[in-house]
Amino acid sequence: MPKINREENAKRLLFHDQSFFTPGAVIAGMDEAGRGPLVGNVVTACVVMPLDADPIPWVDDSKKLSESRREKVFDEIMKNALYIGIGQATPEEIDAVNILQATMNAMRRAAANVPANIFLIDAVKNLGLNGKEISIIHGDALSYNIAAASIIAKVTRDRQLKELDTLYPMYGFIRNKGYGTREHIEALKAYGPCPEHRKTFIGHFWPTDQVTC
Repeated sequence: MPKINREENAKRLLFHDQSFFTPGAVIAGMDEAGRGPLVGNVVTACVVMPLDADPIPWVDDSKKLSESRREKVFDEIMKNALYIGIGQATPEEIDAVNILQATMNAMRRAAANVPANIFLIDAVKNLGLNGKEISIIHGDALSYNIAAASIIAKVTRDRQLKELDTLYPMYGFIRNKGYGTREHIEALKAYGPCPEHRKTFIGHFWPTDQVTC
């Protein structure tokens, strides 16, 4: 596989977002982390990066970066972004309204204090935001702002899972990030769920009528 030129790739993502610019436009990118795992919050981010400056070379879909690289780029985004909003939905909310609705609620929270009027959103539609919404499939691999949001959301959630790992080390959260790996499922069967497990996600592994947390 050919080595990615990170500077050229970041310029490509930046150019994508510049194509949406009109006078007075404030363009934000939105993405989430944690829709699939069995445990923890779903975390969303709404990020406005400057479109008239050189891009941060390693800004890309968070899944394409190593954990150590994501942490470094996270810090660069935090220093350079014009606006950053983070929204979350708890396991209780996810169980109450389903993961899609909880993700949409978290996205609305992330956007609430970001004064954008154009929102580039990874896949999700119809949030009812105060501005134009543009849903982009695989947006984290196409849009500079969405890619930045994907990194903010991913690192924020991963840090939460590290904290959960110190409280509940038997599940291996620091390794599986809450996903339903064999290690995680075997621990769930052996120890039952912790308070941060999503009841509606673990019915195949633990009887929901026995979930009391």
